[in-house]
Amino acid sequence: MSVPKDAGWKDVPIAGRILEPGSAAKYETGGWRTYRPQHVPENCIHCLFCWLYCPDMAVIAKDGKFSEINYRACKGCGVCAQVCPGKRGNKALVMVLDEVAAASGNDAK
Repeated sequence: MSVPKDAGWKDVPIAGRILEPGSAAKYETGGWRTYRPQHVPENCIHCLFCWLYCPDMAVIAKDGKFSEINYRACKGCGVCAQVCPGKRGNKALVMVLDEVAAASGNDAK
């Protein structure tokens, strides 16, 4: 069973379950967030704790280094920013209001 985009709240399955096998990629959950992680490259030591702990696999790593954040998948939980050790006490991921980040030109990828 698939849920139409114009479905009302009574038509959505309990807990928003994914009812079709292999269809999880259709659900972009980034629209739920209030805050989003913003990367500060000069503070990044590429420890990849953010990648390891992200529950949504929204942190993208390439060649063993932080690459980017997939904001279509990021729910803004802040776990990545919480576990980030940063450099000299300055975090490489900081949580900012989503609307402020969007207004400053850091559009979702």
